[in-house]
Amino acid sequence: MEAPPFDLVWSRSRSSARVRVARWRSKRWQILQCAVAAAVAWLIASDLLGHDVPVFAPIAAVVSLGTSYGQRLRRVAEVTAGVAIGVLLADLLIVWLGGGAWQLGLIVALAMTAAVLLDAGTLFVNQAAIQSIFVVALLPGSGASLTRWTDALIGGGVALVAATVVPAAALRRPREQAAVVLRKVAELLRGAADVMVDGEVERGMALLDDARSTDALIRQLQSAADEGMAIVASSPFRVRHKPGIRRMAELVGPMDRAMRSTRVLVRQVAVAAYHRRPVPPSYSALARDLADAVDVVVEELTQDRQPTAAMPALLAVGMATGSVERAEEMTAEVVLAQLRSVVVDLLMLTGLSQLESTDALPPPPR
Repeated sequence: MEAPPFDLVWSRSRSSARVRVARWRSKRWQILQCAVAAAVAWLIASDLLGHDVPVFAPIAAVVSLGTSYGQRLRRVAEVTAGVAIGVLLADLLIVWLGGGAWQLGLIVALAMTAAVLLDAGTLFVNQAAIQSIFVVALLPGSGASLTRWTDALIGGGVALVAATVVPAAALRRPREQAAVVLRKVAELLRGAADVMVDGEVERGMALLDDARSTDALIRQLQSAADEGMAIVASSPFRVRHKPGIRRMAELVGPMDRAMRSTRVLVRQVAVAAYHRRPVPPSYSALARDLADAVDVVVEELTQDRQPTAAMPALLAVGMATGSVERAEEMTAEVVLAQLRSVVVDLLMLTGLSQLESTDALPPPPR
């Protein structure tokens, strides 16, 4: 088997590097928050309260904050409660059982059992186990239970304060990612229009590969919307942004459907090109007009407005689907049906319901 060409390997390496750098950029604020919170938690526990080795204060702060905005309040509660259960059980049992391998295993099992019986989350259970190990293996009989629990409270408190400080960029991410998704929809529509005209098989297959790689865009959009909602729920300084973030979160579903419908459209266009089945020129014109309408949606979302201004253009494309000529090939008929589906999905972004969007289109041509 021949080794891949150097330029192909280099291209893939550069693409992978860009993805990693982009991921770091999206997480750099959370990383900075964790670093500062860890330092502050250590400073408070060590210098202000005089704890000798307040290792759990920075650990609690970092675990509570994490690199995601979601469920930070719950993480703080689970970390603190998990520490309390683990330390309490371990300190009580080590007095009766002593230290050793079987004692450690039994204490860990009991701590995790207690956490599970309390109907706790995974983080709670893990922290109970970790703290019981910490007590048995590292500080047996030290009598520092209250100190470690205090450290956990300090770390959690610092994390809570840090969680309220969120940059505005995190609140812009849902709109920015929505624009990325819709620009890709417009790009695929224009590509499909080109393939409808020239019937080039290679271009159609390349476009289909591009369309099939769009799932990651939707996942990133959903993640951005979820984090936006988590931010406005946990930060009192960002509550005023809640209506806009909620509006964007409600648009994730229609955007996902629009992208899926566009992928099916591209697949049908590629199939038509592969089998040399002609598609009426008017269908290509519809795809281009639809892409122009998507550009209007992108512009409105970028300006943090519900894209009602795009409704006339979308309705115009929808009305045109009822008056174009009938194709002889079944594949071309499916292309037209998918164009109508994309229009319906995009109309939902303008505020119409599923039924209203469907009813706004005339019956397909006979």
